Amino acid sequence: MTLSIQNIEKILHAKRFGDSNGTIDTISIDSRSLQNNQKTLFFALVGPNNDAHQYISDLIEKGVQNFVVTHIPEKLSNKATFLVVENTLEALQRYAAYHRSLFKFPVFGLTGSNGKTIVKEWLNFLMSPDFNIIRSPKSYNSQVGVPLSVISINDRHNLGIFEAGISKMNEMEKLEVIIRPTIGIITNIGSAHDEGFEDLEKKIKEKLKLFKNSKLIIYQKNKLVDSLIESKIKSFSWSYTDETADVFISKKDIQDKTVLQIRNDKDNLEIQIPFQDEASVENAITCLMVLLSFKYSKSTIQNRMQWLYPVEMRLKIKNGINNTTLIDDSYSSDFQSLKIALDFLESQKQYKNKTVILSDIFQSGLSNEELYSKVAQLITSNKINRVIGIGETISEFKHKFKNCITFKNTSDFFLNLNYLNFINETILIKGARHFQFEEIVAALEEKTHETVLEINLNSISHNLSFYKSKLKPITKMMVMVKAFGYGSGGFEIAKLLQHHKVDYLGVAFADEGISLKNTGITLPIMVLNPETTSFSAIIQYKLEPEIYSLKGLNAFLKIAEKRKLKHFPIHIKLDTGMHRLGFEEENLDELIAVLKDNKFVTVKSILSHMATSDDLEHQEFAHSQLNLFEILSSKLMNELQIKPIRHILNTSGISNFPQAQYDMVRLGIGLYGVSNDVEEQKYLDNVGTLKSIISQIRSIQAGESVGYGRRFVADRPTKIATIPIGYADGISRHWGNSIGFVTINNQKAAIVGCICMDMLMVDVSEINCKEGDSVIIFGESPSVSYIAAQLQTIPYEILTSISQRVKRVFYRE
Repeated sequence: MTLSIQNIEKILHAKRFGDSNGTIDTISIDSRSLQNNQKTLFFALVGPNNDAHQYISDLIEKGVQNFVVTHIPEKLSNKATFLVVENTLEALQRYAAYHRSLFKFPVFGLTGSNGKTIVKEWLNFLMSPDFNIIRSPKSYNSQVGVPLSVISINDRHNLGIFEAGISKMNEMEKLEVIIRPTIGIITNIGSAHDEGFEDLEKKIKEKLKLFKNSKLIIYQKNKLVDSLIESKIKSFSWSYTDETADVFISKKDIQDKTVLQIRNDKDNLEIQIPFQDEASVENAITCLMVLLSFKYSKSTIQNRMQWLYPVEMRLKIKNGINNTTLIDDSYSSDFQSLKIALDFLESQKQYKNKTVILSDIFQSGLSNEELYSKVAQLITSNKINRVIGIGETISEFKHKFKNCITFKNTSDFFLNLNYLNFINETILIKGARHFQFEEIVAALEEKTHETVLEINLNSISHNLSFYKSKLKPITKMMVMVKAFGYGSGGFEIAKLLQHHKVDYLGVAFADEGISLKNTGITLPIMVLNPETTSFSAIIQYKLEPEIYSLKGLNAFLKIAEKRKLKHFPIHIKLDTGMHRLGFEEENLDELIAVLKDNKFVTVKSILSHMATSDDLEHQEFAHSQLNLFEILSSKLMNELQIKPIRHILNTSGISNFPQAQYDMVRLGIGLYGVSNDVEEQKYLDNVGTLKSIISQIRSIQAGESVGYGRRFVADRPTKIATIPIGYADGISRHWGNSIGFVTINNQKAAIVGCICMDMLMVDVSEINCKEGDSVIIFGESPSVSYIAAQLQTIPYEILTSISQRVKRVFYRE
């Protein structure tokens, strides 16, 4: 929808500075998006760790002319149009609420602890033959995500499905005004985000605020929920056990399916769904209730419900053939999620060339002419080098795209696969489900074995924000990506950190930094343990060495002089008590003498490393290190007349010694979701989940043994599952012999016998499982911290031991 600046000024109750003649057709909150243009209205959101006002100058240079701000940045008042408000987030929400008020069709509002996104996607599948649906892209259910979702409604939509997620009190009222649901849906209410609420009743009360103006609420019958629903709102409930519910359901398993027998008033219905796990069955029933409330026929319900499918809610990054990177979004094709996927492609691209494989796009609410014109604009603004379209409709509009080849269907694409020459590029694969783009992903994916380490990029972002919130606004942050990103992957993590504009990256050795530079990382990279033999490469790739000895300094200066360098950045390491690397107090004068009036190098920072920042029993020693660092670094600064960055705090130090932040801190293991503090751990998200599968299941009798050395002998009939992961993948042999466990179908399975080089065996006698089922080696349970404690080591060792033959899969929810 296009609006004039004058209209928006009134909607936001803003004070305008600048031109009032412009029009807006795009809303943005991301300064990094390549989709920003002259028609964009940029809301400069202010969070605990970031203030988007600092990016306005860059946006003006890129052509953006209209901004919603709390203040006009210095020297910019005459360079753009500014709508000044008290709170930019509230202004964004007000804009979305106005937009929502223009439309009168039915709108579902979904809330609950689990299942919202799955129910939303299934309802879209079940009802899209009959409605033109607008829905939240991905899981856009936050105070920011909801308004961005609602703003996408257009005149051709006639049904809305929006998620609303909250984590604390007094959030839902703001979302209710934006969504204005006419029908409420409560999915499973579990323990997610419990820390934001005093008790379950307050949590449910807060969620129910979403439905204060709704006509109907659909939910699983629950006495507490019953008591809290306002009497003016009609309820439509279901239950397995309470026959007073509007719909009574019984279920039975048949092979890998579930048969639901439904009794509704005097009517009976039997349907089949292709799931057996409890969560999927509950989510399917929620969708069934919606179809019943809309008076769908029995035959339609039976036919459509049997085709429900697993929902992939994540954008995944995978290694592809011929030096390619794949971004897998192969189950979704709508305009809003395309914009998200293209932004993700830009933030994670490893290669300069970018290809998009795209199917026909559905349910845009636009005419095909307008839709594919907009898609072409997106493709152009994101500087995509090649488009491969699959589908009859996109084939008709091939002329709108540059360097585009199209195929009528996926089969035609495969007939021509060998001629498409995928090499040295980043490929976004995005298609509607029935195009079966998962087969394209499988064909282009680099083949590795079935054990994978999944890395949640959302969790990385969350943990980064958590530690940023502990810093003063002026404190810089270096993030450690050494040791292959603590085992999680180097480039992908570094690319995300660059996207979040951290100040420095830290690696251990030059080759790690060179690898990052070669893959497009432009952030400053400090090499913490440079070898003298790597100094030439460090200079060539513009890395920044940590210098910790006079021998190393003189060697570097010799090369710097030979190459006629001027003010090349170096970092001086001081030893304040760790006694590992660094200049000590006794050789400080000689260091000063060498550096004084030296034009070849510049001391970019002075640093030290704390030995006991994670152990408060050694506070006295920690403070002695801090005091010595202050003395030595001040002496260097005074004698050399310099003002470098100073930093001494690591992850634990950020939390335990906030007074010593100096100019920068170094975040390490905390980014990856591990803290030495039990209370702090509660606020971090798990980043890595190591997964495998069950290769084979066998039954053994009492007296029979498993594995090398007969370390396990069964004392009863036992069911044994073999998992294809072993000590060559990084699993400690000490974790075997019933000390450790894996998780299968949410149940613990003890490891029996010795862990082998490429496999381990577990007892699954009490677990309902089959060959091919997923196995969690570590993640939420067991956690890396738990394994480390049991093995009397540290989480670093567990994470960095995972071998690089284990495929890393990066994803964003």
